[in-house]
Amino acid sequence: MKLAILGCEHMHAASYVVEGKKLPGVEIVGIAEPDRLRGINFAQNFGVKYYETYEELINRADVDAVVICSSNIKHANLTVAAARAKKHVIVEKPIATTIEDAEMMIEECKKNNVKLMVALPVRYAPPIARAKQVVESGRIGDIVAINGTNHGSMPGGWFTKKELSGGGAIIDHTIHVADLMHWMLKCDIKEVFAKSGNLIHDLEVEDTGLLFMEFENGTYATLDTSWNRPESFPTWGDVTMEIIGTKGTLNVDAFAQHGNLYSNNNNSSKHVGWGDDMNYLMIRDFVNCIREDKPSPVPGEDGLFALKVALMAYDSVDKNEAVRW
Repeated sequence: MKLAILGCEHMHAASYVVEGKKLPGVEIVGIAEPDRLRGINFAQNFGVKYYETYEELINRADVDAVVICSSNIKHANLTVAAARAKKHVIVEKPIATTIEDAEMMIEECKKNNVKLMVALPVRYAPPIARAKQVVESGRIGDIVAINGTNHGSMPGGWFTKKELSGGGAIIDHTIHVADLMHWMLKCDIKEVFAKSGNLIHDLEVEDTGLLFMEFENGTYATLDTSWNRPESFPTWGDVTMEIIGTKGTLNVDAFAQHGNLYSNNNNSSKHVGWGDDMNYLMIRDFVNCIREDKPSPVPGEDGLFALKVALMAYDSVDKNEAVRW
């Protein structure tokens, strides 16, 4: 199977190439990036062929699927172009920056009979996968509340330009945990109340966000989505959840499997992960769903849900009141 990478603006592109190369029978055939300097450097660093235009790589006859790692604003057009070229698609989160674009992407992939998967690899982190099993076993009873965090370092670059990203910390860091909540609760969102601000960095987008949510089944949830980790922090951030049930409470840390590295080659200590790599597991699942003609493991509709929560949060901030869908 031949995979192509569309864009390397998102830092996860590097991991997808590295992990994709480990899969038997999978070849990364190229990287398309209009920014020549960035694209050529990426291609040389990771040993793949460079293409200056997305179209050239999308239309390459032997490409089976594309991995979209561009800035958020490009996701919709690239997904539609790939679908019309009959290529399967895995697209970075958020699926898009508007509901209309996300729905269009889903429809075009269905119309052209190609798989659409949203890159939500935290589902594949071993602690999260185990937490899902515990929840489904009924050991903690019915879930009544979830307290979540997705803190991170301020990423800079296009992530802080609203016209390219769609927003700041809220759209960047709501997506993963909102998806996990939806995945475990299996119900829709009812109401969101949110606050945001620029409390740490001088940016045109928010660096701090706090969401209060109610799901259709009555579960309450909170989510801290802030870019509040300093440059010296040993990892980029976290994903945690405290899941409170009628029979018990489950605390889960997606990145608890790590060691501490102290080296004179680094400016500070680092967390070095161990165990199964979530990006590898996600790419493997995507490849297998194509090979075996199975439904997408993380369909576009799931990406649409997470985007909806983030956009409801922005609406709530603007109105300074709780909003319903």
